[in-house]
Amino acid sequence: MSDNSAFANTSYQDQVVIVTGAASGIGRSAAQLIAARRAKVICADLNQPGLDEVVATITSAGNYAESALLDISNQSAIKDFISSSASKHKRIDALINCAGYPGPTGKFVEDIDWDDYQKVISVNLFGAIWLTQYVLPIMKKQKYGRIVQVASIAGKEGNPKMAPYNTAKSGLIGFVKGVAKEVATDGITINSLAPAVIATPINVNTAKETLDYMISKIPAGRLGEPIEVAEMIAFMGSKACSFTTGFTFDISGGRATY
Repeated sequence: MSDNSAFANTSYQDQVVIVTGAASGIGRSAAQLIAARRAKVICADLNQPGLDEVVATITSAGNYAESALLDISNQSAIKDFISSSASKHKRIDALINCAGYPGPTGKFVEDIDWDDYQKVISVNLFGAIWLTQYVLPIMKKQKYGRIVQVASIAGKEGNPKMAPYNTAKSGLIGFVKGVAKEVATDGITINSLAPAVIATPINVNTAKETLDYMISKIPAGRLGEPIEVAEMIAFMGSKACSFTTGFTFDISGGRATY
């Protein structure tokens, strides 16, 4: 293999990539990096001002981006979004699902209202399932696809007083493991990523007790940065990630060792 062909596997030239949660944090960094690698990036989020900012940043650099207002907890909205994206661009090469919601933190499980519990499950697990269900037929027809689901170290180890989030992210990891085996011969890989606590807006309302606990568990002794996560995501969503599927990548500053 020549050096040029090796680099081609990390390029997104002529590819169409959906990035959810693209208005801020990990999703924003991933959208910008993947666009810089020549993808046509569809940035989806509920935060319209944030979407406007990330699209403007990407396009001002000479790359392609468009925005889509999307509530990831709304099944019919996801179905329509995937259908319209595929209709417009004629293909979807990668789905990068970064959308997330921590929900209640600093609360014992018995003190959490069921509506709050369900909302976390809907955003972090159901949304991921619906995105996968609607994008897989398109990828199967193409005989190519990459799906990246951003889970969490909470899904591997659990964080105290974050029961809904732990539940959703562990469920997401299990979902990825099984579905990956279903599509392993279709040219499609599906993997998840388990970040430890990252310096993003999602943590603004996290209880200080919970945040301190999570940081104390990281041997590197610091928060991760969104661009560090984006680099991992960019590999997972590229042609280069061709023989790893059903796996949960670690980006936790040494907290996870398996």
